[in-house]
Amino acid sequence: MKAHARLTACFEGGRTVLRELRSMAPLTLLPKRGTGATAVVHLVNSATSPLGGDELKLTIRVGAGASLRLSGVAATIALPGLHGEGSSSLVDIAVDDGGSLEYLPEPTVVTARARHIAVLRAALASGAFLHTREVLVLGRAGERPGSLVTTQHVTRGEMPVLRQTLEIGDSTLDASLAHLAGRRVLATDLVVGGPVVPEASGEWWSRTSLAAGGTLTTSLAPDAVTALRVFESP
Repeated sequence: MKAHARLTACFEGGRTVLRELRSMAPLTLLPKRGTGATAVVHLVNSATSPLGGDELKLTIRVGAGASLRLSGVAATIALPGLHGEGSSSLVDIAVDDGGSLEYLPEPTVVTARARHIAVLRAALASGAFLHTREVLVLGRAGERPGSLVTTQHVTRGEMPVLRQTLEIGDSTLDASLAHLAGRRVLATDLVVGGPVVPEASGEWWSRTSLAAGGTLTTSLAPDAVTALRVFESP
């Protein structure tokens, strides 16, 4: 299955307006009614996805001065194809000067024998704000995960903010202290354009300042609740 969903937010008449809202199964975009300054949209996987062979793309555009929050409703379950095919997903983001985007999907669960490639690509103007989060769950309860390659490529103006790729699925490497240390959940939280937050670290988590601005917080944990708790602390 190939699917391409699109979402465009613009600032008009003193408020954020959803100028384009195009769903394509299994990616369904549901706007939430409200009168606040920020437009809120929920992302729903309307079918079992991504399934091996699926190619999914989500395009997000936020205009100058617009404010958008896009959040997930349920976890994404990466499943194997009938004949071992891999799946892929691309989130393509552009935020103009003065625009603000919170992209907070629910966790991605990598099931046994799945082969999934996930890419997030974000082009931010120098005065844009972005908050995005990725939570990876390695297999369902009692299950060894398949393979996942996840890439984040974020630029601000002409400067690269974050370029990182992580490969998951090699049991020996995943158990290594230099990689995932045998933890089942890896969560990252990226903020670009917000207030300066001091660097910090604790048991199995760290918050690091990025050279081009912004902070990246990484958490390893046995479960998603524990991993996310780090992001709620000051």
